[in-house]
Amino acid sequence: MSLTLEFVSTIKAERSGLIDKLSDVDGMTAWVRTHAADLGDFSVTEELRQETVRLRQAVRALLARAVAPAPPSRADASSLPGFEESLTLVNATALAAPTAPQLHWDDEPSLVTAPAMETDPGARLRGRLASAAMEFLAGPERPLLRTCQAPRCVLYFVKEHPRQEWCSTACGNRARAARHYKEHRKI
Repeated sequence: MSLTLEFVSTIKAERSGLIDKLSDVDGMTAWVRTHAADLGDFSVTEELRQETVRLRQAVRALLARAVAPAPPSRADASSLPGFEESLTLVNATALAAPTAPQLHWDDEPSLVTAPAMETDPGARLRGRLASAAMEFLAGPERPLLRTCQAPRCVLYFVKEHPRQEWCSTACGNRARAARHYKEHRKI
């Protein structure tokens, strides 16, 4: 799975409700150490966590725009920032990466590269996440981006097969079971 999909999938649904892997400093520290191990013994501050969650919401808003006219993820569709605000935040955050792609969105997204500035590890992490999102959105997988429509699922996924409708086999099974239950409840 791409870094972008891993990042936006830090919000997921389980039977108990929505789970946010970035909901506290310890959870985010564990996620960063797994997904950006080259940053070393990385420790997250509350300020960095809040900025990273804000970036995640901006990336999710751009993914919602990319899957349109299909519906966005149900996890946070009502609380996503606006498109222009999200695009500005992702572009500005990417400047902390060693080289910073900038996302331009006319009819279709495209990338241009801008020089980046030297920053602290937290800014580099967010810069890397923003850059990965830009590369994903301007790359060949974007047209295959989908929102899983299974009950309680809130994930985005890349469609790997023409008949694929869900992000995983488990979601497909849950959707078929829900459909079966709904059909037989009417009888």
